[in-house]
Amino acid sequence: MKPRTFSRHIRESFKSLARNGWMTFASVSAVTVTLLLVGVFFVIMMNLNNVATTIEEDVEIRVHVDVAANEQDREALGEQITQLAGVKTVQFSPKDKELDNLIESLGTEGEAFKLFEQDNPLNDVFVIKTTEPTDTMEVAEEIEAFNYVATVKYGQGKIEQLFKIINVSRNVGLALIVGLLFTAMFLISNTIKITIVARRREIEIMRLVGATNSFIRWPFFLEGLWLGILGSLVPIAAVSSAYYYAYGIIEPKLKDHFIQLIEFDPFVYQLSAILIIMGAAIGIWGSLMSVRKFLKV
Repeated sequence: MKPRTFSRHIRESFKSLARNGWMTFASVSAVTVTLLLVGVFFVIMMNLNNVATTIEEDVEIRVHVDVAANEQDREALGEQITQLAGVKTVQFSPKDKELDNLIESLGTEGEAFKLFEQDNPLNDVFVIKTTEPTDTMEVAEEIEAFNYVATVKYGQGKIEQLFKIINVSRNVGLALIVGLLFTAMFLISNTIKITIVARRREIEIMRLVGATNSFIRWPFFLEGLWLGILGSLVPIAAVSSAYYYAYGIIEPKLKDHFIQLIEFDPFVYQLSAILIIMGAAIGIWGSLMSVRKFLKV
């Protein structure tokens, strides 16, 4: 396509938006309302997913070494664990450190445990993280069969339920987002279709004077693009402002917790790009699907 022809299509698309003011307003409003819902829901689901990921990454296996094991036995056990498939990291925590951690975690109540510093009854511990959190149970079962393993702890029973809840919540969230997107495409394309149906005479006249299908499509293609982009501006501004305000209030309260919100920057900019792309894509799709029926021979 020649640059002159393309610039003509751009001018015509803007003129058409201005000529059909109310229909343009209706289409942009449909895009705005739908993308606003998508944006809000997307922010909620991404933060819930971030919390779920943080919880998963916090899952670890604690292998208590038998008190009868000597240094050589501990090293051999550590080597066995490291070579297991699915093991990401292995850290050795001697019993002296375990006692210090216990005293520190109990605060003032832990002072009484300092009496055990001379005769420490705790076990040496291997702290293990798996490559995939869902591999925790399988890796723990394999380690239990090794020599010089006293106990293996990973929150058995609770971890399985936690993973099930996280998996279900992610699947439900994904299904809701997909459903909302399809609803958005249906509503927006129908609104744009009304706009194009109202201009069917324009399309018929263009066909009568010999305009090609491609020549007719381009202005509508560009109109859909502008409608989608215009409709995404308000949701971007609203969601970004709301998240900035919410982040400023909630984040300081979660400072000492393992649960954290996704940082404002660059999350909001990524979300803005997604909303613009979604708006443009839905606008283009709606325009092309609507004008297609009038271009059939």
